Amino acid sequence: MTAIKTLDLDAVQAFVRVADLGSFTRAAEALDTSQAAISLKLKRLEERLGYRLLDRTPRQVALSARGAQFIEAARDLLAAHERAIAGLEQRPARRLSLGISDHVAGPDLPTLIGRLAEYDPLLVMEVKIAASRDLIVAFDRGEIDAVIVRRESERSDGEVLVEERFGWYAGPAWQTRPGEPLRLASMAAPCGVRGMAVQALDAAGIPWNEVFVGGGVMAVGAAVSAGLGIAALAQRVAPAGCVDVGEQLGLPTLPLCQIVLHARTSDARSRETLRGLGASFRSAVARH
Repeated sequence: MTAIKTLDLDAVQAFVRVADLGSFTRAAEALDTSQAAISLKLKRLEERLGYRLLDRTPRQVALSARGAQFIEAARDLLAAHERAIAGLEQRPARRLSLGISDHVAGPDLPTLIGRLAEYDPLLVMEVKIAASRDLIVAFDRGEIDAVIVRRESERSDGEVLVEERFGWYAGPAWQTRPGEPLRLASMAAPCGVRGMAVQALDAAGIPWNEVFVGGGVMAVGAAVSAGLGIAALAQRVAPAGCVDVGEQLGLPTLPLCQIVLHARTSDARSRETLRGLGASFRSAVARH
């Protein structure tokens, strides 16, 4: 009679986090443990299953062929466990309001939110996309549980998630017009990125003219793609096909911007959710 293999749920969870984040370090951050502990759990899980789940190189971690087959079953197992525990404990749905800066959200946002919902089926997320300054005001008023924003110069609190460099992005068919001021696309004042960009241009003595003002980064990106102007953007949020023309045009180097998490949560599960979000965000930025 063949023995039935039982799996350690903590090890399965560690495997899923490493696979999603592409990093043992980020998985350790999300699960509030050490990289060594994650490695040991993965080793024991692979020994229990009898095959390798991950292909590891010095530069990246990827699913093996067998790991790709196993991961959906692993997700189903974790989700079933969460639902079973919630039913036994009669847990109510948990709400978490989260604000994300428009210049921070980027194309990875659907994936990040999807993972949070997958890790915690009872989580109800309220997500607001707005300017960093507006989100900070809402957070200070107690209207939002947590915000991920650009560091504003007057604040020194919060957890720094990453530092991002902004560049001067233009569409693939962009052409300068000799003798004309730099055509600039941006969000409306008092956008912090707009302020950073025009301050850098003014300090370098480069004449500029605002030709497009958008209500969000997607609108600014559309204007850049259409060839209307150049915009100061992080590489992660720049539209596909657009290129950084700063060096080509002799534009000033833009400073690094700190992306910061401000949180006000009292329960352990919400803190776990935010740890996972922070690790996922770091992982997303590292891929760009």
